[in-house]
Amino acid sequence: MISITFKDGSSKAFEQGVTPIEIAKSISEGLARVACAASFDGELIDLRTPLAKDGALEILTFDSPGGKHAYWHTASHVMAQAIQHLWPQTSFAIGPAVDNGFYYDIDLDHTITPEDYEKIEAEMKKIIKADYPLERYELPPEEALAMMKEKNQQYKVELIEEHAAEGEPISFYKQGDFTDLCAGPHLLSTGKLKAVKIMQTTGAYWRADANNKMLQRVYGVAFPKAADLDAYLKMLEEAKRRDHRRIGRELELFMLTEEGPGFPFFLPKGMVLRNLLLDYWRQIHKEAGYVEISTPIILREELWHQSGHWDHYKDNMYTTTIDEHTFCIKPMNCPGGILVYKSKPRSYRDLPLRMGELGLVHRHELSGALHGLMRVRCFTQDDAHLYVTKEQIKDEVKGIVRLIDRIYKTFGFEYFVELSTRPEDSMGSEEDWEIATDALRDAITELGFPYTVNEGDGAFYGPKLDFHLRDCIGRTWQCGTIQLDFQMPERFELEYTGADGEKHRPTMLHRTAFGSIERFIAILTEHFAGAFPLWLAPVQVKVLPIAERNHEFAKAIFDKLEAAGLRAEIDLRSEKIGYKIREAQLEQIPYMLVLGDKEAQSGQVAVRGRRKGDMGVMSLDDFLALTAEEIASKATGLETEAAE
Repeated sequence: MISITFKDGSSKAFEQGVTPIEIAKSISEGLARVACAASFDGELIDLRTPLAKDGALEILTFDSPGGKHAYWHTASHVMAQAIQHLWPQTSFAIGPAVDNGFYYDIDLDHTITPEDYEKIEAEMKKIIKADYPLERYELPPEEALAMMKEKNQQYKVELIEEHAAEGEPISFYKQGDFTDLCAGPHLLSTGKLKAVKIMQTTGAYWRADANNKMLQRVYGVAFPKAADLDAYLKMLEEAKRRDHRRIGRELELFMLTEEGPGFPFFLPKGMVLRNLLLDYWRQIHKEAGYVEISTPIILREELWHQSGHWDHYKDNMYTTTIDEHTFCIKPMNCPGGILVYKSKPRSYRDLPLRMGELGLVHRHELSGALHGLMRVRCFTQDDAHLYVTKEQIKDEVKGIVRLIDRIYKTFGFEYFVELSTRPEDSMGSEEDWEIATDALRDAITELGFPYTVNEGDGAFYGPKLDFHLRDCIGRTWQCGTIQLDFQMPERFELEYTGADGEKHRPTMLHRTAFGSIERFIAILTEHFAGAFPLWLAPVQVKVLPIAERNHEFAKAIFDKLEAAGLRAEIDLRSEKIGYKIREAQLEQIPYMLVLGDKEAQSGQVAVRGRRKGDMGVMSLDDFLALTAEEIASKATGLETEAAE
């Protein structure tokens, strides 16, 4: 017998060799119906896997990342089988599940076009209706090679040959007339899939090597319900409408050029938005007891060897030669901040020392990975490095969490937290990692914040808490992070004098809130669809005189708006007022003041809101009071949208 522990902490004895799907059935038939995969002692496994020892088991449904992975991985096999039925001469490369669905790389003379998508989907539906069981089996490497050579699957042959020397059996999954080299996990049968959709095709070099053949990469997505697929497709349409690249161009916020791929240019209105964010950052960090520093962009290569970044990050670093020495353009701010700490002796009375930096960093990203402001080659990190005693760790982590929470709530974001643990390429002892991980876990638990564990995804020098924003259409973005680090203080021999007069090693906390100013601006742009809250809007009010005879009054109102500190523009063109209003609306101006003869005579202003439309006539003082309150509260406007 073996003892199986469930997520709620309860345990139950089962016969050795029991499978997760059998355990799921013993709990409820309903759970078994929706089960996609299982997690056993933190490892993603197939529902058919016999369990041979005591351990912790979780049955995974589509609502979990592991369940989605199995669901979408199965869908990639079904899509490959459909393609094989339609074009039997196809050679298959790899077909994994990815964050937003699945793909398969194929070698086929026929070019897959959007006109073929319906054919593939129709064939997939036949395979789903047939409800073929997915059967896992293993072959010795020699037999596996012979089978794939017989099927003329040269890419599978290459993959098998890489592992043949190890002598380990090669695993396959079979469904009907389709067999694929695969480690799994998968659903129990093709009939478990429901709604499928082919999304797009792109080119992809075999093994991402431009020296290899260009393959066709066919992307798809699948859901347990047709309604879920419909909602996903609507979300994609909404995301397209909110694309920050288009909005940034139309609102003249930033530009990207062929002369500097991945190096964004901020335009005047974009700089207003950027500086407002930085002003806000400086204000709340000053309130939280941070001091601000600035460190050089270029530093000697030796520094990056000492920090460990060279060993783990050199392929993403730009270098240059100065006075016959190699220098690196910084990809991170940490080593420069450490040199500031070391610039003078430190005492326990100086700790905790909270040093913030809005540091420009450069990272070499592949051209195919670049995406507007979301993925760039240079960006400003809103970094901070805190130097603390071991006794201060928990309270300082709590303080950072509260600060990040305050920031995200200001912009109307919901978020969730992940605790990322030790990766394979880590530095430091197991004991240090355990202490650091426990400190983060205890801090977030005591604050009452729910979190999930992301095994093996910590930084190379320490575990971290990652904060994932959820925008108003449900997409998630990883922005803030808190990383606990015992390693760099050791490498750089950081010290402080304790109350006992002895030298001690501080602990270092790395953290960001925005993550990257550029990326955060992109997220905000899409979150608000360019309709920024009044306090962030590059132009807050537009003055629209109806006729030329109203210009003098309009200029006087404009001057008073500027004197009150509002960012205003005035439209003195001889266009019809309806045209001016439509243009201001397209420019996402929060408020328009429409001024005609009646307003000039009464000295009042006719107010139009971006969302509310005609708000009636009021005194300028009342309008200024209205805007002052909205700015002071940092209202997002999303509350109004939800109510409507």
